[in-house]
Amino acid sequence: MSESPKMDIDYVSNLARIELSPEEREKFQPQLGQVLEYFDKLQEVDVQGVEPTAHAFPRFNVWDSDVAKDGFSEEQALANAPKSRNGQIVVPKVVEE
Repeated sequence: MSESPKMDIDYVSNLARIELSPEEREKFQPQLGQVLEYFDKLQEVDVQGVEPTAHAFPRFNVWDSDVAKDGFSEEQALANAPKSRNGQIVVPKVVEE
């Protein structure tokens, strides 16, 4: 296997918004190069006449009809709520001060 070009692992980790230790940089540097080499192999595949698709198999009518329906009444919506007040569900506070 030919020597892959040195990848800028700091630039890539910054794009991914991850911090890498020096040991991780050394470990992932060659792995990133191998991934890019694999993309080069994929460029060699003959796809002439192959229509681009979003799925491997054709999919038809995967969604129900978009029909407006009546929603829940306030009483139905709050029926299973552990606590409610003024027509709203009461939940524990999650923001720290």
